[in-house]
Amino acid sequence: MMGLQNEPERLLFRLESHVPRDHLLRGIDAVFDFSATRKSLEPYYSSTGRPSIDPGLMVRMPLVGYCFGIRSERRLCEEVHLNP
Repeated sequence: MMGLQNEPERLLFRLESHVPRDHLLRGIDAVFDFSATRKSLEPYYSSTGRPSIDPGLMVRMPLVGYCFGIRSERRLCEEVHLNP
């Protein structure tokens, strides 16, 4: 089952109020459209089972790591959790 990252009922705060308007991540989000990623990968996901990690997130994470010079996957995961 394909997971979806945008689940507003699970958020305790609004990300819009925490990420500055001039932040690099906003620019990346404005330029890249990851909806095509979901559509192209959808046939490979089962309709049953636990939801996966959002495929768009799995594509964005290495891109963010490259932009910020993060070489370690472990550190990248920490940064994504600490600085959404």
